[in-house]
Amino acid sequence: MPNGTLTIRKLTPLIGVEIEGIDLSVPMDEAARDNVRRALLDNLVVFFPNQILTPEEHKALGRRFGELHIHPAPLGTLEGHPEIMTVKADANTRKIAGETWHSDVSCDATPPLASMLYITEVPSTGGDTLFASMYEAYNSLSEPMQRLLADLTAIHDGARNYEGRRPARERGSEFPHAEHPVIRTHPETGGHALFVNRMFTTRIVQLEPRESEVILEMLFRHIENPRFQCRFHWEPNTLAFWDNRCTQHLALWDYFPQRRYGHRVTIAGDRPFYRR
Repeated sequence: MPNGTLTIRKLTPLIGVEIEGIDLSVPMDEAARDNVRRALLDNLVVFFPNQILTPEEHKALGRRFGELHIHPAPLGTLEGHPEIMTVKADANTRKIAGETWHSDVSCDATPPLASMLYITEVPSTGGDTLFASMYEAYNSLSEPMQRLLADLTAIHDGARNYEGRRPARERGSEFPHAEHPVIRTHPETGGHALFVNRMFTTRIVQLEPRESEVILEMLFRHIENPRFQCRFHWEPNTLAFWDNRCTQHLALWDYFPQRRYGHRVTIAGDRPFYRR
């Protein structure tokens, strides 16, 4: 993989790193792939500025890390590329999809392992994305709360977010709906991460409705603690690669009516589990 010397800059002590000196359009050999994977596992989200990628190159990059995921509510898929979601907002936009803290498509029985968002157009100001470490969200809970959550599962319901986003011919079909552990064990690092989010999680199965409502709201607000976060300011032609198993993110829509545009490839994952 012909690249120059890498420049690595951590964004915060807990989450986020920017890497320069690598051309992601060039097919990765195993050593390069392993280095990027290690950077992802260590930093949870990795940013690569100054990239020029065609849709085919973007998909090929994603496939170096696993099978590509097909989104269950495909309104906004790039024509001819069902694996690529368009991410855009402009003067005609009335609502954007990512304006709530979430992990991508956690309502799937096997939620995505990771996502790669390639932003090519940015507003003159605004349009940042926030990412939060769910390792740190879990670790900062009290031990009694950790013990309580360890035995609980929660429902993640796609209808909560995707209703109305499918084409009319598909709106009678069922949205993804899954039950996952509230605390997820990362299959590669063995770390424990909080795995509920305001976009998809509707209730904790083992609790009474009022108990579930109170505990979930506490956890949702806990996730919003700035101490767990990094905030990324996009420049054109930047790719972000994040681990959905241990992060959540939120896209700020503070730039209306300016335009922001990009493509997202998502990498398929496996069924969440909890191991003490």
